[in-house]
Amino acid sequence: MSRTVSDFVIDRIQAWGVSRVFGYPGDGIGAFDGALGKAERKGEGLEYVRPTHEEIAALMATAHAKFTGEVGVCIATSSPGAFHMLNGLYDAQMDNQPVVAILGQQGLAAMGSFTQQESNLERVFADVACYVETVASPDAVGVVIDTAFRTAMLHKQPAVVILPHDVQSLKYEEPGAEHWVSRSSAVAASTRITPPADEIARMAEIINAGERVTFLVGAGARGATDQVLAAAEKSGAGIITALRGKDVIPSDVPYHTQQVGLLGSRASLTQMKHCDTIVLLGTNYPYGEYLPATGQARGVQVDIRPEQLGLRYPNELNLWGDVGATLDALLPLLEQTTDTSWQEKLAGEMREWEAEMARQAAVRYDDGVNPRRVIHAVNQHLPEGVTVTCDAGTTADWYGHHIRLRRGMRGDMSGRLATMLAAMPYAVTAKFAFPDRPAVCTIGDGAFQMLGMNELITVKKYMGGWENKQLVIVIMHNDDLGQVSWEMRTEDGNPMWRGSQDVETMDYAGYAELLGFTGIAVHGDDEVEAAVERAFANPGVTVIDAYVSRNVPPLPPHISAEYAINTAKSLLKGDPVEAGVVKDSAKAMAAEAVERVRGAFGRD
Repeated sequence: MSRTVSDFVIDRIQAWGVSRVFGYPGDGIGAFDGALGKAERKGEGLEYVRPTHEEIAALMATAHAKFTGEVGVCIATSSPGAFHMLNGLYDAQMDNQPVVAILGQQGLAAMGSFTQQESNLERVFADVACYVETVASPDAVGVVIDTAFRTAMLHKQPAVVILPHDVQSLKYEEPGAEHWVSRSSAVAASTRITPPADEIARMAEIINAGERVTFLVGAGARGATDQVLAAAEKSGAGIITALRGKDVIPSDVPYHTQQVGLLGSRASLTQMKHCDTIVLLGTNYPYGEYLPATGQARGVQVDIRPEQLGLRYPNELNLWGDVGATLDALLPLLEQTTDTSWQEKLAGEMREWEAEMARQAAVRYDDGVNPRRVIHAVNQHLPEGVTVTCDAGTTADWYGHHIRLRRGMRGDMSGRLATMLAAMPYAVTAKFAFPDRPAVCTIGDGAFQMLGMNELITVKKYMGGWENKQLVIVIMHNDDLGQVSWEMRTEDGNPMWRGSQDVETMDYAGYAELLGFTGIAVHGDDEVEAAVERAFANPGVTVIDAYVSRNVPPLPPHISAEYAINTAKSLLKGDPVEAGVVKDSAKAMAAEAVERVRGAFGRD
């Protein structure tokens, strides 16, 4: 039986180390899908995971790359299916993940003819992908596939391969040594780049000279946990993790002060305000207002993405390299400090912050469960090896403030893109990546309604293949797009607008039970602990439907005057839930700010 272009592509994907793909079918990719089915029947195929939407497939491919370190692969049909994938591919682009999207297209003769579902996919995907190419002949398919995988891996970005429908079925033969024909290889280049020795020595000199050194560690340092900790032990450095780097450093390291900024701790803010040296390791942390003042600290950055060096702080030294390889070269040059006073100060402040978080979680509100109490309780019951995902709304605040990931645990989210609904496909992907481990998804009701609800259907379809079936989905049910409501208040001084912000309520626990899962509704603070205990005692899928207050603000560790004044302005303009905001969530802050604004504007 002759071998087709589609058969070759499937074999080549496997040669690149891929065993699982995420896709959604359609006629534009139909011949390729048929080849996938044929390979599966022969026991030679890829594991094909079909979620309920192409956007989910792309987000799952991105999450797969994050959790496994492999290239994520997603597959969709031409125009509509391809377009649905854009959001997930932008998530890969903005979080530096290698993903290859294989997209269908109408036949070659139809290109440019305005036929049904024919569009200029190369133009559409040129912004999101580091490499986009249409396979125009069987002789070209090898070099296109190999270049897509190799480029995605080296640039840590998505790449796109477009397969016209007729090309998918053409006969494939190994190309010969002919003019214009490239005979490529499925071999990746190493990214274990180490900067020159003189730059490593200069980095050591800067760190050795510091008395209050801070390491700001991002997801780009994943795999280098031991090297980061060894460097901190020698230099006496404190450690802050960016949100996506939360799981890189274990939470029980006493001078790991978690995140900084709106989602961060007061101890991390202390580090930023008082450090004399800042070393950025595998992070493109974007919030410059939380970084040290210009001239306060000597700055060093290490990153595998050279274009992201020196963007956020006026560094003295920028090194293009892999964090682990760079630290391996650095460690012998670091002097062993005997002064641990900086680390001890930070550890003490972090203990105080943890006590503060516990107090915040214990506060009771009149209009619903304290969302902090829910996530605080989830954190106290996290099993070993768990993966925790969070969404881009206020759940990210509670995740940053209350979730503590020990060694062996994983956590992730849509970072720089911060797209809604990613928490569900991420959590489901974690179950495929680690089928012997539990997973937890924390998500708001708005994101859950967006597409997250659909993925419970995907879970029902595939959970039989998971050795460990425990998946806990925690829904912050407040009938509000809470993060945006607070951003309207704090950033723009506008009241929350019900027309855009209200989320239609529904029975999420009942929906879970409709699918055969365990649903637990939580209406009061006193029900939280029992609900969380029950969820983690259940070996299957549990949805915790927590009816939480919509008035608990995602307060930063230090409330700026702008934050307070803008919130007060929004209340004075007639925020529809003003009474709840003032009474239940921001009494001292709002009352003081309102008085300040009233005085400024001469209002009674």
